[in-house]
Amino acid sequence: MSSTAEVVQRAAGVIAAHRRGDSDGAERLLAAFPTEQAKTLGFYLLADLALGLVRAQTGQSMDDLVQELSLHLANGADQPPTPG
Repeated sequence: MSSTAEVVQRAAGVIAAHRRGDSDGAERLLAAFPTEQAKTLGFYLLADLALGLVRAQTGQSMDDLVQELSLHLANGADQPPTPG
């Protein structure tokens, strides 16, 4: 079983690999999660950590950040993130 830190780091690695255009690396990292539950936990905790970092930098409430994120998702739902 992977530790919590390992699954969060693996989730971050998936995103980093995808952003640098390494689809094969991202797929390998995704496949390396021991269970779907571990994958879900890793991405959930990574998102929570990222939102917490943004909140600390901006001073926005978590509710405001989630609302802003929801608007960005709604506006860009048809456009996958681009590497880079």
